[in-house]
Amino acid sequence: MTVAEFLAWGGDGSGRTLELVDGEVRAQDPASDTHGTIDGNLSFLIGAHLRVHRPNCRVVVQPGIRPRLRANWNYRVPELGVTCAPNQKDAHMMPEPILLIEILSPKNRKDTWNNVPLFASVPSVQEIVLVDSESIQLDVLRRAEDGSWPTDPTRITTGQVLELHTIGLELPLPEIYRGTHLQSR
Repeated sequence: MTVAEFLAWGGDGSGRTLELVDGEVRAQDPASDTHGTIDGNLSFLIGAHLRVHRPNCRVVVQPGIRPRLRANWNYRVPELGVTCAPNQKDAHMMPEPILLIEILSPKNRKDTWNNVPLFASVPSVQEIVLVDSESIQLDVLRRAEDGSWPTDPTRITTGQVLELHTIGLELPLPEIYRGTHLQSR
């Protein structure tokens, strides 16, 4: 199936989030309570920051991303994306994403990491963050000034702060994990 066919199809009626992975439809497993809490916290914190400091930018929940690699066969859906491009009526893909955030769950860890090279192929993407939902840790990848990506991500753990350079936001990890069972660890 191509991306055009996938978007015209309308889904399988299950209500689950669907992605197109190398021409095959893949359903995402339902998020755990912890996963959803982290997602909600990040959406709230980033959205509040953007309204004050970057009012022309916006955070989007489950944005459609069409990578440059195998573009006709892939349509991926991260948890969150940030763009400073205007919203477009009837668009199914986020225009010019600058920041993409994925939340790692036990069942989707490998699939999620497989999305990273595809997200990095989008020219506007400057930062990719992978947030663990089983322990307090994040992995951050940032595009260098020469356009290259690091070989390995920067790991951020308990007691550290997530710095989102693309939007000028510093987030203490307890704020990201607020309300989860991990918060007290």
